[in-house]
Amino acid sequence: MAATTHTVSNQVPPLVGYDVFAADRALTEAVERHLAPELLAGARDELGELGRAAGSAQVQEWGAQANTYPPKLRTHDRYGHRIDEVEFHPAWHRLLGHAVGAGLTGAWGRPGGHVRRAAGFLVWTQAEGGHGCPLSMTHAAVPALRTDPVLAAEWEPRLTSTVYERELRPPAQKAGVLFGMGMTEKQGGTDVRSNTTRAEPLAADGEYLLTGHKWFCSAPMSDGFLVLAQAPGGLTCFLLPRVLPDGSRNVFAIQRLKDKLGNRSNASSEVEFDGTWAHRVGDEGRGVRTIIEMVAATRLDCVTGSAALMRQAVAQAIHHCTYRSVFGGVLVEKPLMRNVLADLALESEAATVLALRLAAAYDAGTEADRAFLRIAVPTAKYWVTKRCTPLAGEALECLGGNGYVEESGMPRLLREAPLNSIWEGSGNVQALDVVRALQREPQALNAFLQEVGRARGADHRLDGAIKDMLTELADLHGIEARARRLVERMALVLQGSLLVRWAPPEVADAFCASRLGGDWGAAFGTLPHSLDLASIVERARPVAH
Repeated sequence: MAATTHTVSNQVPPLVGYDVFAADRALTEAVERHLAPELLAGARDELGELGRAAGSAQVQEWGAQANTYPPKLRTHDRYGHRIDEVEFHPAWHRLLGHAVGAGLTGAWGRPGGHVRRAAGFLVWTQAEGGHGCPLSMTHAAVPALRTDPVLAAEWEPRLTSTVYERELRPPAQKAGVLFGMGMTEKQGGTDVRSNTTRAEPLAADGEYLLTGHKWFCSAPMSDGFLVLAQAPGGLTCFLLPRVLPDGSRNVFAIQRLKDKLGNRSNASSEVEFDGTWAHRVGDEGRGVRTIIEMVAATRLDCVTGSAALMRQAVAQAIHHCTYRSVFGGVLVEKPLMRNVLADLALESEAATVLALRLAAAYDAGTEADRAFLRIAVPTAKYWVTKRCTPLAGEALECLGGNGYVEESGMPRLLREAPLNSIWEGSGNVQALDVVRALQREPQALNAFLQEVGRARGADHRLDGAIKDMLTELADLHGIEARARRLVERMALVLQGSLLVRWAPPEVADAFCASRLGGDWGAAFGTLPHSLDLASIVERARPVAH
């Protein structure tokens, strides 16, 4: 018998067969904190089901397949007819169908709906991030459509449905629909007021024909889209269906799909309109104001989606280090590696706590909560999405060379990480949006200060950071050039205040000592060594060991 030349040892078992929701203590505690007692049992059941599915081998395989076999564009059928359809791997439809069935497009009007949906979105998109795009836009279309009560009455029941129907048919024949969005054009990008797509009114009230293009149109397989175009009265929002009521296809030419860094399971496209039928949403010339509610909701999903990527990256890193032995012991017990893992865990928990606090403000819906969201959403969108990419890179490094290999799943997380920082307005757009609120909407700043002020006196480092922030806010000279620094400080103060109020003492202490107290280096893994790092890592562990 030949000698054994290849013995496999000291390899980490896959992180599979676990409950993604129940294993996330920061998330489960946030759900318990923000939901009314009578809603908790039902929420735990639905999130537990979603968590067990997300952690299963089957769903993890779906996520891998959806990215290994990205969507393909079919512009014509075999006979030469223009069809403009996007073909997806069956795994994509399974992921999307499960998510729609779990209510991830339907938070509006449901008791505790935004907290429950945000928690579910954070859990489920850890399995695969790309299909979160149509989920987010379908969910976010509702407040924009409510500008027109007739359109809302027709479309909202289908948008919030738990039925997933993939075939393109007249919307009236479908129990559930998906929505996409088309705002940016070649020449303008973020500057949507430079859009050139024309909207020519028809005789029937609210009906128009569009001619032009969209440089980025997300989820082109959707049933409908909210788009911006120049009507006689100025930039206006429109609802554009893929299939018209008589069953014919609307003019919606998909020119090509984008070849992207990440988010490869999701189709992003360039489209052309040529006499394309659409219905006006809101008044002419009020397009940005009409669609801004959709943008605000999708920005919150950028925060939640980044928190999901962070949590999955941290879970994989801690799991690997729990089982991998080096130099006579497991990695997680090595002081320097423990420092890295604790630092990553702090960043992840702060993102999760902030995302769920914003969702709870949506549920509350008071004037004060709306004012708070006006400044807190772009602040959180700026900071949390910015922190996602370096965290994913550091977590990948915790797996060493194994993390750089596609089979580990870490490269997909790293490629996905920058997207949410770009989507729905890049970092500069978010920072300038905060500045605009500071200059024009004093009630938003007041609500923000009231929120962070709830933790004053509980930690001297937080108190000092609040004082420094107030000093910066008092001087608006040159604020645009220093907007990023200011918004970063505001985000850290907000996260610190939430953790001081709600996190375990060791977590709040470590966050304030590093992020607010200045005892922190430029890279992850530079926490003060005197902190209770072992408890922080143990709290973030995805499964018992």
